Amino acid sequence: MSRPPAFNEMPLPLFEGEEAVKEVSEGRLPSYIKGHRKRLRQRFLERGPASLADYELLELMLFRTFRRGDVKPLANRLMRKFGSVDRVVSAKPKALAEIDGVGPEVILDLKTVEAMARRMARSAVMDRQVLSSWNSLLDYCHTAMAHRETEQFRVRGIALEV
Repeated sequence: MSRPPAFNEMPLPLFEGEEAVKEVSEGRLPSYIKGHRKRLRQRFLERGPASLADYELLELMLFRTFRRGDVKPLANRLMRKFGSVDRVVSAKPKALAEIDGVGPEVILDLKTVEAMARRMARSAVMDRQVLSSWNSLLDYCHTAMAHRETEQFRVRGIALEV
């Protein structure tokens, strides 16, 4: 038994004054992609990272790897497979390589972002009394262990001033 297509209406224009894209011809991008990278960069710079969805933030990073072309499908595949940006960035290279469109350059870029994030988190706590509260202990545990594939047991103490 076959199901009828979910969307069988004629496509509507994405922006005012444009024609609807009926189908993408080989070598020609639909009108909504034209200027997409510029608009995404501009929104990030003007409104900050909170203005972007997770897949858009991933897209922004993938622009550096792929100088041309639409990276949204790849960003969406990564998000579907791993569920969140932090899981994409912390995924094992072998798991990343299983995704269509992910090659050595994408893996290198994602692992570089992961290494930078870890160093930033570590430098934020260097030369400080890190575990001075329950919340700081939870933050430490999340940063250090949240994306490990194997369970870890760590013992930490909190010195209380009396």
